[in-house]
Amino acid sequence: MANNRTPRELDSREKSSTRAVYQPAATLPTPTPQDGYKFRWVATAVLGQDIPTNVSQKRRDGWEPVKAEDHPELMLQGNASGNVEVGGLMLCKIPTERAEARNEYYEKQAQDQMNSVDNHFMRNNDARMPLFSERKTSVSKGGGFGNGSK
Repeated sequence: MANNRTPRELDSREKSSTRAVYQPAATLPTPTPQDGYKFRWVATAVLGQDIPTNVSQKRRDGWEPVKAEDHPELMLQGNASGNVEVGGLMLCKIPTERAEARNEYYEKQAQDQMNSVDNHFMRNNDARMPLFSERKTSVSKGGGFGNGSK
């Protein structure tokens, strides 16, 4: 019997290859990462109305507008302010240390609020009718029905 088979290495498996997965494009362009900085889009206008108080608040928090000349890959159209802006949003950056300190502050605020709610709720607890009761189950062996003892 003749051996006319092609080696397995030469067989193509196009049918078993994975299909391309569609992923929609991001709504906002992503800046090139920069060591020591976090990026965030800050609203400058909503429904065509400028909101300068939001921008000034973010600047006081430490967010700095990103200059278009520092990230030319993000500029889709000309901008008079020289900052990276897209659809009423301005790209800002903050030093990583300051961003982490800010996050810790707000995490502590949230934890303090949860503790306050828990304490207020438990203040109404009464031993005669507890809000929470610890339910424990136990399993014991022997001494049950049908063991033959009288």
